[in-house]
Amino acid sequence: MSDVIPPEVRPKPAVPAKPPNVGAPSPSSPFPPQGPGIGGGGGGIGGASALPPSAIPVPIGSHVASHAVGHNVGHGVGHVGGLPAAHNGGHAGSHRSGGGSTLLGYIGIDTIIEQMRKKTMKAGFDFNVMVVGNSGLGKSTLVNTLFKSQVSRRSAGWARDEKIPKTVEIKAVSHVLEEGGVKMKLTVIDTPGFGDQINNDNCWEPIFKYINEQYEKFLKEEVNITRKKRIPDTRVHCCIYFITPTGHSLRPLDIEFMKRLSHSVNIIPVIAKSDTMTIEERLEFKQRVRKELEKGGIEFYPQKEFDEDMEDKSDNDKIREAMPFAVVGSDKEYQVNGKRVLGRKTAWGIVEVENPNHCEFALLRDFLIRSHLQDLKEVTHNIHYETYRAKRLNENGGLHPISSNDTQESNL
Repeated sequence: MSDVIPPEVRPKPAVPAKPPNVGAPSPSSPFPPQGPGIGGGGGGIGGASALPPSAIPVPIGSHVASHAVGHNVGHGVGHVGGLPAAHNGGHAGSHRSGGGSTLLGYIGIDTIIEQMRKKTMKAGFDFNVMVVGNSGLGKSTLVNTLFKSQVSRRSAGWARDEKIPKTVEIKAVSHVLEEGGVKMKLTVIDTPGFGDQINNDNCWEPIFKYINEQYEKFLKEEVNITRKKRIPDTRVHCCIYFITPTGHSLRPLDIEFMKRLSHSVNIIPVIAKSDTMTIEERLEFKQRVRKELEKGGIEFYPQKEFDEDMEDKSDNDKIREAMPFAVVGSDKEYQVNGKRVLGRKTAWGIVEVENPNHCEFALLRDFLIRSHLQDLKEVTHNIHYETYRAKRLNENGGLHPISSNDTQESNL
C-alpha cells in the first residue's frame, strides 16, 4: 500500500523568478502589470525591456505634455516598442499627465487641429445672410461693401426700371468667394417689397415661411434612409434688419417683425444711412432704439443666454452696448490723404465707410465676419433649428423616413 502524503506537506510547484523590470502597477495606474519583455529585456535604455507596440499602455483621454518631434534629435534617444524612450542623462522618458496616468512618449493628439483645418478647407463653408428693410435703405450696397464684391441681387442682373413688387418676394443669389485658400459659398437673400405697401399687415409672413421652409428641407434630408454625406445647408444664419434713420423711434412694423422672428433666426439690427444724422442725433437714436427693443422683449444676436463663459460675456457685452450699428455702405473708392478709401462723397466732404470716426461699418464687419461668423452658424443649428426640429417631431409623432425615390420625386 503506497503512502499518502497529506496536502499540507506536499511540495509546492516552483514559481518562476519575476523579471527585474516588471513590477506591480502603481495605485493610480489603470493598467495591469506587464509581462516580461521580448528578447530578454536588454534592448531599451537603462535596461528597460522592449515591448511590442500592442502591449504599450497608452491611456485614452489623458493630457499629453507637448513633445516636438525634432526635440529628440542629437540627444542619443533609444526606443521602446517604436516610441521615443528617455533621454540619456537622467531626463525622464515617460510623461505623467495631471490625472496620474503615465505616457511613454509623444502621441500626436495636438495634430487634430491641423487635420480639422485641412478637411474644412477642402469642404469649404456655407454662409447664408438675409437682408430685410424698406427699399432705398442701401441693403444691396451694404452687402457688397461687407464682402467687397458684387454679391447682392441687384448686382446680379437687376434692372434700373424694376418696379417695387406688390407683395413681399424672396430672392436668393449665391456666389463662391475665395480668400487665402478658403472657399465660402455666400448666399444673399433679399426681400423686395417689405414695408413698401400702404397696408403692411402680415408682410413678415413670407419671410417667416421661407426661414421655416429651409429648416424643413434640412430636417427631411436628415431623416432620409440614404442621407447625403454632406447635407446642403440653405438655412438662414443671419438676418440683418435695416432700421430707417428717422431719428425719432422704431416704427410699429420694426418692432412687430423683430418680435415675431427673433426666436427663429439671428437678428442683427443696423441703422441704415447713418450719415443722414448728426453725431448727437445718432447717439440719441441708438439709445432710444435699444430701450424700445428691451421694452418689447426683443432678443437680437448675440443673446445673453447663449454666452458660454465669462470671456464670451465680456466680449458680447461690448457688442450689445454698441448695437444697433450705425452704418454707411458704399462700393465706390475716393482718394483721401494719398490713399484709396471706400466712401460717400457729399458737398462738405467724403464719408469714409471704414473709418470708425465716421460710422460703425467696421464694427459690423469685424463682428459679422471676423469674430462671430462660426458662432452664428452654430446658434442657428443648435438653437433655432433644434427648436423647429423638436416642435415638428412632437407635432407628427416623428417624421417617417423618406426613401431615395421620394427624394428624387420631390426634387423634380
